[in-house]
Amino acid sequence: MAHIAGIEIPKNKRLFIGLTYIFGIGPTFAKEICKKANIDEMKKVEDLTVEEEKAIRDIVQNEYVVEGSLRTQTAMNIKRLMEIGCYRGLRHKRGLPVRGQRTHTNARTRKGPKSGAIKKKK
Repeated sequence: MAHIAGIEIPKNKRLFIGLTYIFGIGPTFAKEICKKANIDEMKKVEDLTVEEEKAIRDIVQNEYVVEGSLRTQTAMNIKRLMEIGCYRGLRHKRGLPVRGQRTHTNARTRKGPKSGAIKKKK
């Protein structure tokens, strides 16, 4: 198995699909990484040579923000919004939808189950 950015890439997958297992890399970035490394994106991960794997690892580490640092950056952005007290920050704080969705009906994912639907403890 290839080990890139602290993630074990499944060896039975195609390369550009396997790269999407890394947080912060989607299909577009995965294909871009394959082009930069001059590797066929349809090649299986198990067929990669050590040099190809090293090339991919170097590109991901040097040119992209992925995994832990990206999660930290996202959390800090949300925390900043909450601290300055902007509308989006207040919505995050209250656990309501942030991007303008209606809350009269729906929004149960953010709001949780209805207060009448919560079972009482015996």
